This record gives sequence, structure tokens and C-alpha cells, in this order.
Amino acid sequence: MAGYIWRSNQDRNILLKVSCKRLMDTKLYQSMAYDQDRHWWFMARRKIISSVIDTIGLPKNSRILEIGCGPGGNLRMLKQYGLVEAIEKDKFSREYARRLTGIIVQEGSLPDDVDKLENKFDLICLFDVLEHIEQDIQALTAIRTLLRNSGTLLITVPAHQWLYGPHDMTHHHFRRYSQKDVAKKSTEARFSIRKIGYFNFLLFPLFLIFRIIDKISSKPELIGNNIPSSLINTILYGIFSIEKYMLNFIALPFGASIIAILEKEQGAYP
Repeated sequence: MAGYIWRSNQDRNILLKVSCKRLMDTKLYQSMAYDQDRHWWFMARRKIISSVIDTIGLPKNSRILEIGCGPGGNLRMLKQYGLVEAIEKDKFSREYARRLTGIIVQEGSLPDDVDKLENKFDLICLFDVLEHIEQDIQALTAIRTLLRNSGTLLITVPAHQWLYGPHDMTHHHFRRYSQKDVAKKSTEARFSIRKIGYFNFLLFPLFLIFRIIDKISSKPELIGNNIPSSLINTILYGIFSIEKYMLNFIALPFGASIIAILEKEQGAYP
């Protein structure tokens, strides 16, 4: 824990309580808990996702589900749109998210554990999760059964398989995606595509440089994983956040990530 600047005493107390209960298998989830409210990528991505949700036109008192919520960084943002539930397979993350947000996070993973949920949802969120699932079409099909008629699935995934490298392997990604991949697999799972496009466009050259260095470097530490200095973190956050305005007006030609709004096909039962 040395070397980290805590966002608040609340975060520190939560982390200490949860860590005492269980030693983590890896440092990945713990790093997410440290970084989710401080790292420029997490913060700006949340703003971009929120701006996209604003365009969906959710009904009042919507039921919302985040699958693979990690340590809960997105749950507070989602709460402004309705009643939120969550699923997460990692025990540390479930407990951390519960203490942070007050939301009960159920144990589960895709595609096998969604049948335990009793409610149907207006919006299901899958933020950088699908790439972790080997059977991604089966996962999408399982998600469809949880949506109300005309319900919406909002997903983000990493883009461009040719960029697959040490970062993806460290984070247990099976693949990266093209827009064509997302469209094809969504259609096979009987979703209609309302919108699909790239984001993380403005910083793509920097992202590309980092990934190339990671591929040729013999050092185990991946570039960009750690939080940079406060000034650089603020600058990168500001640049990335601009895309929340761009996505609603133009189709970005490329980017490090893909975002898609998918709708349950009428008559696609269950």
C-alpha cells in the first residue's frame, strides 16, 4: 500500500477491512480498488459511459445490472439512473464494492450464473468484461434473457486484435475486438445494434506507443498501469474526457476501445 495517495479515509478504511478478511490471488483487483477514482483512464471512461447512457432514454425507476462490477467504481455513477444490482466473481471486489456503495453484489460469472437473478432489467452494463469470457456469444445470449422487452445492453471492449499483447495476457483477456466482431456476435445472440463505435481516439497514438514498448520490453512492469504524476494525470483525464462530447456527434474512425448499445430484439424470447 505504500506509495499510494488515498482519495479519502473512507477508501483506506474499506480496503483495510476487506484485505484483512482475505488475501487476494492477484494484485489486479486491489490495483483497481486503488485506482478507480484516481487514474485518468477510469475516471474519464466513466464520464464517457455516463454521456452515452444519457442518450438511451431509460424509463423512470429503471432496473440496472452491472455484470463484472469489480470493486464498484461504476456503481455510484449508475445509481443516478435507477435501482442498481451487480454481479462479480471475485470475493475481494464484491466486499469492497458493497462497503463502498451499499449495493449488495452477488457472486456470479458469465455465462453460467445469471439464472440466479430474479429481476428483469431495463439496462445491463458490461464494461470491459466480455474479453475475459471464452464463450462470449453464450455470455451475450445469457444476458439477453435478463432484459425486459426492448431492454438495452451497453458494452465496452478493447479494440484491435493486432494490439493483443502483454497487457491483455496479464489481465486474462481472450481477445480484442473489431466493430465487425462485436456486430456479428451481437447479432448471433439476437441483439439489434442501436449504435456501435470506437472511443479512446484522441490518446490512441500514446496508447499505441505504450503497447509497442510493452511488447518489445523485457521488463515485467507494464507502461501506463500506474497512476502518473498529478499534472500528467489531469492532462490525460482532460483529453480523454473530451470524447464524451464527440461521441454524440461523430463516428470516430478508430480508437483503443469499442462501445456498443445493443437492444433486445422484439420477439427474441426468452
